[in-house]
Amino acid sequence: MESHVGLCVAPIWDAHRGKPAKERDAMPPNVLVVYKKNFEEVHDKALAAVRDALDELVRDRGTSISYKARETVSREDFVGRDLVIILGGDGTLTSIAHSIDSDTPVMGVNSHPQDDDEDGSYGFYMGSDTKHFAEDVRSALDGTGIVNVLPRLQAEIVTTSGKTVLSDPALNDLIIANTHQYQPSIYKLERGADGGHGNIDTVQRSSGCLFSTFLGQGAWFRHVVNIEGATFPMDEVNERYLFASRDLPRAERADDGSYWAWTGQPTVMTSDMHRGYIVSDGWDETHFTRGARVTVDLSGPTLQLLTFRRTIHDRVAHWIEP
Repeated sequence: MESHVGLCVAPIWDAHRGKPAKERDAMPPNVLVVYKKNFEEVHDKALAAVRDALDELVRDRGTSISYKARETVSREDFVGRDLVIILGGDGTLTSIAHSIDSDTPVMGVNSHPQDDDEDGSYGFYMGSDTKHFAEDVRSALDGTGIVNVLPRLQAEIVTTSGKTVLSDPALNDLIIANTHQYQPSIYKLERGADGGHGNIDTVQRSSGCLFSTFLGQGAWFRHVVNIEGATFPMDEVNERYLFASRDLPRAERADDGSYWAWTGQPTVMTSDMHRGYIVSDGWDETHFTRGARVTVDLSGPTLQLLTFRRTIHDRVAHWIEP
């Protein structure tokens, strides 16, 4: 299957080519390693293996390496990095990816693969593991890896006073709901005509709205809406997202895109809840109050995710139209 996103790019060293030659030659790549630290032996062993491989890079190339535990990392730690290596599982990657901009390549390393232990991590976004890391990290720095440019969801809140607030970008999914989950989420739902559906302008009472990227659908969306067997055109997977109104009354589950949709149009929700929140990838919460207007689409910064033996879309070829 031909991938539209698996692209080889120029070596990371070229990021410095706009600088004077002497300065460029004196500036080796600046790499940050973020690791999962929960005092489990399997993760400690993985970190030791990664350190050994990176120590060789330091000796061979003078590469600058910094290490930060996931619990201590902040957005400032990612500024000016030529490569970010995330050691852990998918949860580790999605929990910190919102702090990484669209210009910084990210390399996921599975510290506990299911191939070695059934209790380990599936590691969908993890393009490497400790067995291949020494080879893969050099490919990453030499520009011979595969750069998968992935879209991310983002919500824009416009408050009743006119203030604009952005949620964290979501690689997998984004939920908008009443902060009190035992109370209904009440909102006006609007979306322009798209994909055979006409304009949507309706008031709903549900358990909140779930949005998912194409790649993120396996994390939550497919447990909410039965879309088993559905496939999607390759030329749409970076331009559209999935939407669902959770637990909408059965009589209101119309086939017009108001219950669930595969759409490229922005979805607009005007809150009629005392307090609601937006949660990106199950992590930080962004709150809003009654009257706030929330717009969701794929306008978030993209993520440059590196893989090495196949593209990220090759892993979900069964979701893509042949």
